Amino acid sequence: MALVESVSLPTGWEAKDFKLMGVDEREYSLDDFKRKKGLLIVFSCNHCPYAIASWPLLVELYKKWGDKVEFVVINPNDPKMYPEDNLEGMKRLVKDYGVEFAYVVDETQEVTREYKAQCTPDPYLFKRDDGVLRLFYHGRINDNWQEPEKVRERSLEEAMEKMVKGEVSPKEQKPSMGCSIKWK
Repeated sequence: MALVESVSLPTGWEAKDFKLMGVDEREYSLDDFKRKKGLLIVFSCNHCPYAIASWPLLVELYKKWGDKVEFVVINPNDPKMYPEDNLEGMKRLVKDYGVEFAYVVDETQEVTREYKAQCTPDPYLFKRDDGVLRLFYHGRINDNWQEPEKVRERSLEEAMEKMVKGEVSPKEQKPSMGCSIKWK
């Protein structure tokens, strides 16, 4: 598996709309995420070791921040290349990790391309600004995906806290890294 870093995007970049099917067999769009201060979109999957390590962290972040920030995870991968990333695998993952937020699939990969996602996981934190979702943070979850007990910097959570408090975006946004997107 190729290790890839996320690309840099400017803060203020506007979220792109989408219509994607969730594991709950419901179609989601940006309109479904209008109730809170912000939206966390994470491109992730079921098979990548980096993504697997991120799932418990995302569940933990949702428990802590889900009352203020909405969450959606988008699976961008081609399930023909990686069958574990198919819809049934996604449903199992949701059950196994106790995921309480939307997990959707980008079958055409058009949304993934619009967001310029490169790897799994690839987190995007958007702040609601006069009804428009604008990029507040695009970077890594933390500084040690392999050894959670040695994490010193919780980059995504710190950005969420700043956003919720109405502070400015973090100046330093180190890229996320993970497995490359499995393009069709």
